[in-house]
Amino acid sequence: MKRKIGVFSFILIILLIISIAASVIYIPVLASNYYGSPSNDLRLVQRFKYSLDLLMNGKSLSIATGNPSTEIKFEIAEGDSVSEIADRLQEEGLITDSHIFQVYLIWTGLDTSVQAGKYKLSNSMNAIQIARELQDSTPDEITFNVLAGWRMEEIAASLPTSGLDITPVEFIQSVKDLVITLDYLPSDSSGEGFLFPGSYLLPRDATSDDLLSVLIQNASLYISPELIQQFQLQGLDVYQAVTLASIVEREAIISSEKSMIASVFLNRLDLGMKLDSDPTVQYALGYDAMGKTWWKNPLSSSDLAIDSPYNTYLYPGIPPGPISNPDLTSLQAIGYPAQSTYLYFRAKCDGSGLHSFAETYEQHLANACQ
Repeated sequence: MKRKIGVFSFILIILLIISIAASVIYIPVLASNYYGSPSNDLRLVQRFKYSLDLLMNGKSLSIATGNPSTEIKFEIAEGDSVSEIADRLQEEGLITDSHIFQVYLIWTGLDTSVQAGKYKLSNSMNAIQIARELQDSTPDEITFNVLAGWRMEEIAASLPTSGLDITPVEFIQSVKDLVITLDYLPSDSSGEGFLFPGSYLLPRDATSDDLLSVLIQNASLYISPELIQQFQLQGLDVYQAVTLASIVEREAIISSEKSMIASVFLNRLDLGMKLDSDPTVQYALGYDAMGKTWWKNPLSSSDLAIDSPYNTYLYPGIPPGPISNPDLTSLQAIGYPAQSTYLYFRAKCDGSGLHSFAETYEQHLANACQ
């Protein structure tokens, strides 16, 4: 009789072991059907533990916390732990159970790929959707930079790496087909010169027309009535002033010299002299394939002879339009030029970026590098 009890107990133990083993295998498989495959980094015991927790308590993962939808801005900083993130999500009302949310992240392996960044989440999203959203911190907005002195083609060339879905061709076409109406823009002009330099926060889905509108509207803010009045005191309308400012922008390396350079150009115009500005020739030449730049340097004698209305060595007066996009300091230099009798300037020979100014051509020649 005792022998039969022993055999029976042994069989029960074997069955129990088989049952436990089956559970260790079956429960994770069952959890996988509902919550996806477990991370390869989990050990067997961990798979069983987390799968059991998910099957018993994971119902809340598929239920959104809010209706109607409310958008909530949520930020994850570098170094935030998954536990801290889960707790804050619960505090914000985006999930109902921070513990099971963390279990889900660990089970799927998503805990190792949560990205720091700023997110726009909604309480109409369930916890699983939120977990997936936290894997990509790509913002809805991007910062787009326009450097002072760039021409439209240089702005366009920066678009492929900007995060905006705008091609260079689209942008240039928008600038050339300008449909924005401003009192001081000639009807046949492009937006060149009014693509105001600066940093812009833009929607990632902005179109080329959207970008152009933002740049030109910003220019219109800085070209104030007071500045327009100063342009008029120099005998210039806004378009002429911006054109001259665009030349000053390309000539000046040191910002503090802009008003003096502006005075030289204004003095030459008053006397009927040609502007003789290299950047206008560079603009007329266009892209220099050999130098891979839009601003060829140095210029040859044949370059200076190019027949273009922008060539201020050949044609007197102000060019037909801006050659670059000037910043506020260049615009102010035209509106508030230095008071001088200088008619010439050339770069100093010390590599400082400063210029030597002269009243006569003889003095100008004497300032040449030896």
